[in-house]
Amino acid sequence: MNSLFKRLPLNRVAATPRSNRRLHTHPPPHPLLAIFSRLCIEGPFTTALALLPDLAAAGLRAGPVSLTHLVKLCVRHGTASDGRLIHRYVETHGSLSHGSGGGLYVANSLVSMYVKFGLLNDALRLFDGMPERNVVSWTTVVAALANADGRKEEALRFLVAMRRDGVPPNAYTFSSVLGACSTPGVLATTHASIFKVGLDSDVFVRSSLIDGYMKLGDLDGGRRVFDEMVTRDLVVWNSIIAGFAQSGDGVGAIELFMRMKDAGFSANQGTLTSVLRACTGMVMLEVGRQVHAHVLKYDKDLILHNALLDMYCKCGSLEDADALFRRMPQRDVISWSTMISGLAQNGRSADALSPNRITMVGVLFACSHAGLVEDGWYYFRSMKKLFGIQPEREHHNCMVDLLGRAGKLDEAVKFIQEMDLDPDCVIWRTLLGGCRIHKNSNIAAYAAREILKLEPEDQGARILLSNTYADLRQWTDAEKSWKAMRDRGIKKEPGRSWIELKKQVHVFIAGDLSHPCSGAIVEELNRLIGRISGLGYAPQTEFVLQDLAVEQKEDLLKYHSEKLAIAFGTMLAMEGKPIRIMKNLRICGDCHAFAKLVSKSEGKTIIIRDPVRFHHFQVGACSCGDYW
Repeated sequence: MNSLFKRLPLNRVAATPRSNRRLHTHPPPHPLLAIFSRLCIEGPFTTALALLPDLAAAGLRAGPVSLTHLVKLCVRHGTASDGRLIHRYVETHGSLSHGSGGGLYVANSLVSMYVKFGLLNDALRLFDGMPERNVVSWTTVVAALANADGRKEEALRFLVAMRRDGVPPNAYTFSSVLGACSTPGVLATTHASIFKVGLDSDVFVRSSLIDGYMKLGDLDGGRRVFDEMVTRDLVVWNSIIAGFAQSGDGVGAIELFMRMKDAGFSANQGTLTSVLRACTGMVMLEVGRQVHAHVLKYDKDLILHNALLDMYCKCGSLEDADALFRRMPQRDVISWSTMISGLAQNGRSADALSPNRITMVGVLFACSHAGLVEDGWYYFRSMKKLFGIQPEREHHNCMVDLLGRAGKLDEAVKFIQEMDLDPDCVIWRTLLGGCRIHKNSNIAAYAAREILKLEPEDQGARILLSNTYADLRQWTDAEKSWKAMRDRGIKKEPGRSWIELKKQVHVFIAGDLSHPCSGAIVEELNRLIGRISGLGYAPQTEFVLQDLAVEQKEDLLKYHSEKLAIAFGTMLAMEGKPIRIMKNLRICGDCHAFAKLVSKSEGKTIIIRDPVRFHHFQVGACSCGDYW
């Protein structure tokens, strides 16, 4: 016998008393098989694997239970080559056709092993050759295909084949395959199949169904599945909250979070991260502060703390952000980047710190929004020379933004033309935005043409170009541009502003007086205009991009969405609390002047976040220094 076997300790088998021998129906296992069986469970793996040739030499065949344990041991401690060696032994010695279902047991473990080693095609070849398959066999390959890139349709075909083979899918099968449903029709068909086999009440299946609907953007479908559940666990709550947050329905995500707390569930990191993103998107600072209380028990979770930091920065509360940043037990480059960008967005550009590859974007952003052209050039030119950082597309875009905002449009064009990178639509849009600020229709038309070469259906470029013409009172050119948009079915997005008061979000649309408190809001707006007129306010009608009479222009300006939100805020805001407003479009100059003077006349801090930056209005001044 092999020397390895001689070195291994043998368990002594005591002699069986004569009177008891009749009780044994099977002879004791061969000592070598007993040793092999123990090694397959306890290891070491290399020793167990080395016994396979000894078993073959002795004419012994390892049992299915031992082989299954050996395969599992291989997954934990071996390699794919070791796995193939076991597979060859099993095929050579007929273990795949072992009686009493043992062969199926071994085959399933081998299929699973190949999947875990990332050898999906090997798993499928073995699966195809199996004389018998059960729900475990099918589910293993269906789940593997569903998780593999580019093979989701194959997973669905295997699910159909599984049912034709007379094997009913179980909860795990359906949970695995739901992620492969890439269209509403396929998801609906799979959902119907789940209902038919009576698995629609399984909590894991329902959680996967919710994920499936959410990934396809069907919030109502996901909510319907959720509401039909009799019992819910933390996994299901996380699924529905994350789905709403990722789909942009921040209000829905927050409302579900409140329900989750009322139901007695403790939020985990996944839930809290999703809710913080929702608070960030909706600028719901007070709800974000409530979430902060739940974050405290995860004091070492860097991802969660970064999400909390981002929420405070983007909700305009730098005091909270700074306090959190100082307390964080560890910080990574995302933490620094978030803080630097937050400082820049909130008008504290001078506090931006020394850059690295990622934070340099924040530094250049700060220079752009503070009009620090020379500083921006210094940092950009120093990136490679002093810091060893190769400027990337985002850095180039920041420079175009810096030059465009500063009115150096010819310099910006020259910079784009001399770039080592091919300019993309983002860079041309940035230039186009600078053209609108400084009313340069020639370069605006040039930038718009370049955008439309790259993306012929781009709506934003056409809108920006038409607004630039309107700014310059070039009504003929503006009308041509507007007509081209109307012919394509393009509509300009109306200005929207929203404000959170008493844990409720109120949305205002420019010119829309449908809010339940509209009468009181208009009355308050008239009062505010009366007060600030005494401080020098006069409607700046040049910000109305339509060829109308002066009185009509003044009416349009009066009911801009941020003015309605400010009036609502001054009516109901608590003493000492700032008025926080978010809007979807860049704030116009007239509303900016209005907010400055209201902050002075009412003694209120007003914080408005537009798509570009924050504006902190206090005592008649803005943090942007009137440069945005």
